[in-house]
Amino acid sequence: MKRLIVNADDFGLTENVNRGILDAHREGIVTSTTLLANGMAFESAVAAGKRFHRLGIGVHLNLTEGKPVADARHIPTLVDRGGRLHLAPARLWAGIALGQVSLSEIEVELRAQVRKVIRAGIRPTHFDGHKHVHVLPGVADIVIRLAREFRIPAVRCPMEQNAHASGPLRNRRFSRISTVKQYLVSRAVSDQARNFRKKLAQVGLLSPTYFQGLSRTGFLDASAIREILGNLPPGTSELMCHPGYRDVELERTGTRLLTERETEIQGLTARSVRNFVASGGIQLWNYKDFAALTQWTEVAA
Repeated sequence: MKRLIVNADDFGLTENVNRGILDAHREGIVTSTTLLANGMAFESAVAAGKRFHRLGIGVHLNLTEGKPVADARHIPTLVDRGGRLHLAPARLWAGIALGQVSLSEIEVELRAQVRKVIRAGIRPTHFDGHKHVHVLPGVADIVIRLAREFRIPAVRCPMEQNAHASGPLRNRRFSRISTVKQYLVSRAVSDQARNFRKKLAQVGLLSPTYFQGLSRTGFLDASAIREILGNLPPGTSELMCHPGYRDVELERTGTRLLTERETEIQGLTARSVRNFVASGGIQLWNYKDFAALTQWTEVAA
């Protein structure tokens, strides 16, 4: 059987990102989302999440942008002079390797984010990372420790086995430079995730066997989604997406995904995509369903 979790990242980033995610859930194939504890629209995301009971909600762990949840004075190696998170993944990785970024401060901030989500009344289904920082050396061990501490059963492992740039390159709307760049990013993240998967298995944390959407970030239209669905292997897969509506608030966040988010909404809600899921025998579920069935299967065995 083919089972698919369709997870929308960045819940809570802005009001119109929230609206886009909820539209893609109600009218399309999105089943799961991950919440930014430091997002500008965190409160409205929490309120909406409590109304949509079939939308699984995890924590989108963030070390790269926005105002931290922890007191900035307690995490000086993570923030700029204005007290905001600012380290891109490569700089964060280098800072950790050189001893310029404190792992203990990373743990303080990530623990604060998880606690904020739980105190808001959300029981997280899983963890993942904004810009995949959760698989970086050092950070990965902290994330695993927090998952066990807060009894979170599952963590995303963004290891994309069949990453390629050929699909976007066939579409004239996408530039060759941007598609190749995203492909290289997907290879680098997948290499880190390979070690991360071994660590998850060692401590009994769950993760879908297959992951899709990394090399397609920024290029995820209806055609790309149908291609991904057509190549799903038996077992459990996750498709990462970033639906949302573009506005001034989104532009001010500095995200590179702007109109691309609206393209994703169109793809995720397209009739052709919904029909493909139905005719292809693909079961849509979320991380809560995944954890419950996996654990039940283990007990039955």
